[in-house]
Amino acid sequence: MANLKEIRNRIGSVSSTMQITSAMKMVSAAKLKKAQDSIIAMRPYSIKLTELIQSLTSSNILEVDNILSTKREIKKILIVAITSNRGLCGAFNSNIIKKVQFLINDEFKSNKVSLVTIGKKGTEFFTKKNLVYSSHDKIYDDLNYKNVSEITKTIIDSFIDGSFDKVMIVYNQFKNAATQIIKSEQFLPIENQTSDQNPEINNYIYEPSEELVLNELIPKSLKIQLLKSIKDSIASEHGARMTAMHKATDNATELRDQLKLSYNKARQAAITNEILEIVGGAEALKG
Repeated sequence: MANLKEIRNRIGSVSSTMQITSAMKMVSAAKLKKAQDSIIAMRPYSIKLTELIQSLTSSNILEVDNILSTKREIKKILIVAITSNRGLCGAFNSNIIKKVQFLINDEFKSNKVSLVTIGKKGTEFFTKKNLVYSSHDKIYDDLNYKNVSEITKTIIDSFIDGSFDKVMIVYNQFKNAATQIIKSEQFLPIENQTSDQNPEINNYIYEPSEELVLNELIPKSLKIQLLKSIKDSIASEHGARMTAMHKATDNATELRDQLKLSYNKARQAAITNEILEIVGGAEALKG
């Protein structure tokens, strides 16, 4: 009977866990819908703005004045690693950490690398390795254009004053609820795009001048790019957590069914033994 009590306690524990994972799945699904709508609405604007900036910076007239598109000898690199503040989302955070470690140990092994971390999971991991230049974990508490602009301004100032020669962003790009694509994009210097690559850029007319438009749009483009990356990461996080909790619920259901089967077998065996003992005692009395 002690074995039956142990199995019964395990069934109760698994059932409670299953209720929690099922509730987390539904919460993540509700949050995912909002985050998905937000990033899908923002993505076309961000892409077109980036194309416009690339077309402007490809102009020979602006080559001298535009410091944010000037390529320097790469010695010091800044990586913006975007993770989440919470776990229970499968390999969502570990994939970003592995990608950043690959960049540090392989692609940029001959350079000095520092990190700007967005998300507690990345901050906790890379702080132990003394790689964190600055962390912005509280951005998720109030994500808006203004707060992202402050982070972007800090990164731009660090690039302009020569603290870093190249800036990369590593994040999870949202594709669907079950799929997140690890992206590693160059943030600074801005990559140029020639008119041969995109003939449409010659169709723009700039007023009052290309220089003024460029000075206004470049900082805004970088802020939008970082905001888009964070929103992509948020949508990916909810999708990854929903998928993880769905699998956890399925596994808990399967384990609960197995435990119930084991419990019923053990209970039947105990009842059978009791019946045999009763019958055996009755036969002994008759004898």
